[in-house]
Amino acid sequence: MDCALYIHFPFCVRKCLYCDFGSLAGSSISPEEYVAVLMRELELRAATLDGTVTASTLYFGGGTPSLMASESVKLVIDWARRWYGLLPGAEVTLEANPGTIDREKLAGYRAAGVNRLSLGVQSFDDAILGRLGRLHTARQAADAVTLARQAGFANLGIDLIHGLPGQSVAMWRDDLARAVDLAPEHISAYGLTVEEGTPFHDLARNGQLDLPDEDTALEMLEMTSDLLRETGYEQYEISNFARPGCRSRHNQVYWHRGEYLGFGAGAHSFLRMGGWGRRWHNPRQPAVYMQAMADGLPPAEEPFTLDRHDAMAEFMFLGLRLLEGIELSRFREEFGVAVNEAYGAEVDYLTTSGLLELVDDRLRLTRAGLPLANQVFQRFL
Repeated sequence: MDCALYIHFPFCVRKCLYCDFGSLAGSSISPEEYVAVLMRELELRAATLDGTVTASTLYFGGGTPSLMASESVKLVIDWARRWYGLLPGAEVTLEANPGTIDREKLAGYRAAGVNRLSLGVQSFDDAILGRLGRLHTARQAADAVTLARQAGFANLGIDLIHGLPGQSVAMWRDDLARAVDLAPEHISAYGLTVEEGTPFHDLARNGQLDLPDEDTALEMLEMTSDLLRETGYEQYEISNFARPGCRSRHNQVYWHRGEYLGFGAGAHSFLRMGGWGRRWHNPRQPAVYMQAMADGLPPAEEPFTLDRHDAMAEFMFLGLRLLEGIELSRFREEFGVAVNEAYGAEVDYLTTSGLLELVDDRLRLTRAGLPLANQVFQRFL
């Protein structure tokens, strides 16, 4: 089995106002306690798998993984090599908040085996960062790139968000330009989603969140593609852009319905298991997860076994996130039926509407379809 590995570190210095990820601030659980339990899960989970396992990617997400000591990161990477055959040339990514790193810590991560850094910048405007509840300043974000290069990171990503409260088109253009000036290998540019249960959701419900209107948000989205393409970045997924050869190998596993194992509180997993696939996740609360681990592996929460129809739908809406689209011959090979047989009416409607196009053996979103991707995906659910 070839699978990707995901490590979830759920702790933050403070929670951002828009965040609905599995994370918390002010926990009494120490990072060292948590990592010890995490390593136990890595060992126990390996014993449940059939056959030899190899892993070509390992991703530390959160939360704020850059709160981890480099020694802890090294222990996890070494454990991944031991129990999951982490390959010598594996992509090992760590998400980092610019406000939680320094030269020594970054050098420690690089020495531990991390070879790709994903910086959660979000904006280069200090007023916007304050509204988001971020820890860092624009200057710290730029300095983080310099420090990462000095530490030996040759594969660096910057995450940005558009459609933020009080953000204009000109401000977003400036964010993109400043990111490009820092010359990262990868840029992720996501539109803000106001998730239920977050402070932003409460503010929006009360009319206190000054978000850009729909036309402005669309202009930001279209400008993102144009500006980044013009400056040498390839758009390979709806929100992701990379220099040639620098796509996120780990995230592509998700979009291609590859197998992956998640470890830690709230981490999600997907394995084929001889069928169409099974998904589950660990308990979301760190204390609950750690208590469950005291008795062995935590129980799978919300386990879901896919049938053929589920798997076909996932193939479509995950694969169409990629700019190259889905490969029609691969769909037929996996499911024994052509896309037009399974989704003829949907494909006809979407191609006639100009949202999808057929190019050689691929079905993909058009430029007009990119801003309406969620409506396109809904047709296959």
